[in-house]
Amino acid sequence: MVNFQIEKKIIRNGFKAIAGVDEAGRGALFGPVVAAAVILPSAIMRRNLPGWAKEIDDSKAISPTKRKKVARAIIRYATSVGVGLASNFEIDQKNIYWASMSAMKKAVENMPITPDFILVDGFSLNDVNYPQLGISQGDKKSISIAAASVVAKVLRDEMIIRLDRIYEGYSLSKNKGYGTREHYRALKETGATYLHRQTFNLGRERNGI
Repeated sequence: MVNFQIEKKIIRNGFKAIAGVDEAGRGALFGPVVAAAVILPSAIMRRNLPGWAKEIDDSKAISPTKRKKVARAIIRYATSVGVGLASNFEIDQKNIYWASMSAMKKAVENMPITPDFILVDGFSLNDVNYPQLGISQGDKKSISIAAASVVAKVLRDEMIIRLDRIYEGYSLSKNKGYGTREHYRALKETGATYLHRQTFNLGRERNGI
């Protein structure tokens, strides 16, 4: 379960503004990858967690309704929140790994308050001037990374739901751009849109459709 243990160790080493960083949409066929960076109030680590913070968890572990509620609380009460994205064109040009890195760096750069340490889900970021730590499955261990995962997931989902009104027929509101059976079937029948990732396997053969 996520907690503040990693953050507390870093604070004991003299750091104060610790940002958790994560992305959403890495495995989707459609749309951008969206990243968030979140600095939670350091004061809540020194006393009992407020109710909103107790609900923070890996975005994949909580329901869509609860994710929205938690994301709103994080955006309202966090010390700082930054968001970045990499478009499907950037993904096709750079590959998903480097595009995800780009989105996460943009999220950190877009924070109104500059962090003095960052915790990143997975691999540490390249070419950043912050002390940092990449944590495998960090969204299941660090509450700061989990908070970032919730914000990134909610913002991306809402973006894809709006795009479903433009690119109809792909069940985007339901699948959020991921490769479900309905999505692959629509690709077979209609073809890819302007926002599909052309370097991903959009074909039907591998998926038995």
